[in-house]
Amino acid sequence: MKLIQSDPRLRNAMGLVLLASTPGLLVSFWTQGWGVLFSLLLCSCSALACEAALLAVRRQPVLPALNDGSALVTAVLLAIALPAAAPWWLPVTAAGIAIGVGKQAFGGVGRNLFNPAMVGYAFVLLNFSLQMTHWPGQALGFVDSLHLVFGDGPQIDAWAGPTLLDGLRHNRSLTIDELFASHPGFGSVGGRGSEWVNLALLFGGLFLWLRKVISWHAPAGLLSGLLLFSLLAWNGAGSDSNGSPLLHLFSGSTMLAAFFIATEPVSGPKANLARLLFGFGAGALIYLIRTWGSYPDGTAFAILLMNLATPALDRLVLRDHQVLP
Repeated sequence: MKLIQSDPRLRNAMGLVLLASTPGLLVSFWTQGWGVLFSLLLCSCSALACEAALLAVRRQPVLPALNDGSALVTAVLLAIALPAAAPWWLPVTAAGIAIGVGKQAFGGVGRNLFNPAMVGYAFVLLNFSLQMTHWPGQALGFVDSLHLVFGDGPQIDAWAGPTLLDGLRHNRSLTIDELFASHPGFGSVGGRGSEWVNLALLFGGLFLWLRKVISWHAPAGLLSGLLLFSLLAWNGAGSDSNGSPLLHLFSGSTMLAAFFIATEPVSGPKANLARLLFGFGAGALIYLIRTWGSYPDGTAFAILLMNLATPALDRLVLRDHQVLP
């Protein structure tokens, strides 16, 4: 489906994506506190303002673009992915880069070569790596979140805690069971809090599939790739363990990547088999980057690398398979 701003199918699809992401946002708020809502507000305002300003510069209609919901979807995905305790300028920058560089630089909706949200996320991850570690160790109240996000109070180290993937990467002596018992970033089967966010996003993704907003191919491919590689490389629960498949499936941004990022129709492949291969490659890359790369969660880089491979996948598959309408 070719996406254009005047197409009512686009607005309907974006509305359903926003609805499906709501459980993930609510669980994020429950586990991390008010910083999630501050991040959502900042991302939304930045995305809409950047979209309006660039469209005005390009002398393009502003209201249709703001009403199609695509900028808000980008903002919501960033708000879920970004640390809830990050300073205010981080979500503003991420959303501005996502819209300005990831979307409008290529001509607007329906023309982006890369997933806009992941462009913004990768930019702030590469340039502000310290601030991208500001995950609250517990759900913060309104006042504490306000002080932390907007910087009008002391920066308290106890408010920011390492994630499960950080703890797993830097572990040298503890078994997996000991890590789960002692590390603040570990929950029941995955990351503390993130396992519930992933579960909520899984249900939201299934809702999108049932409503035929997305096909099952990219999510199934991504989860299969991550599951297979984590299963093959799983070396038990010793101190040198890379983590179980279940741990990887419900940690970091796995379900966000599978159902909300890899399914983006413009920067992804057009044929079902190509989508399956796209997802499988992304899942494999996520595991490889998590385990041996320089960043604990490689979702953004995995998706962007597979975006580069999209034309090749389409050429490989579309000769023998019919494109979805």
